[in-house]
Amino acid sequence: MKSTLRFTPGGSIDCLYTEAIDLRDLGRLQVVRATDIRFNGSSQEWDVHDADTGGVLFFHASRDECLRWEQTHLQPGNPSPN
Repeated sequence: MKSTLRFTPGGSIDCLYTEAIDLRDLGRLQVVRATDIRFNGSSQEWDVHDADTGGVLFFHASRDECLRWEQTHLQPGNPSPN
């Protein structure tokens, strides 16, 4: 998986967290989830929810597919998942 770090004008880093780069070397971390993957008992599928709005961004029968979707769509510089 290719990792991208995007530095904001305020000095923060925006990225999809991975341990490929030890971000602790840069200083103290504050980690905020962008999504939450939950099993939907009604549809019997996994839903990727936006952590801010709670809206469903993607769903699939396979949780691994939802994780792959996160990695593909939430990297900085990729189009918005909405």
